[in-house]
Amino acid sequence: MSELYAYTLLVLVGFLPTEMWRMLGLVAARGIADESELFLWARTVAISVLAGVIAKILLFPPGALASVPAVIRLAAIVGGFAAFLIVRRSVLAGVAAGEIVLTLGALAYGI
Repeated sequence: MSELYAYTLLVLVGFLPTEMWRMLGLVAARGIADESELFLWARTVAISVLAGVIAKILLFPPGALASVPAVIRLAAIVGGFAAFLIVRRSVLAGVAAGEIVLTLGALAYGI
């Protein structure tokens, strides 16, 4: 199987079906007000799913993260959230700060 064939298959099977639904969602949502009940519900669901994923990673970490103590994982989340708030709600700053706290904490414990 050539490399071009693999990339073509990836685009046809992985990328295009997802993009089709995104575009249909954009078209369907054009007439809906940003502050409507539907958008507020969708935002609430998205935030809830994100909170659930974060809680699952904190409580039941996968792979190498399982060797890092829970207190360090919690400190990384708190540090990342604090950086997010301090740097004018910057997701990049929050992620970077959380990663730095996690890495330094793991190094301090000799992991």
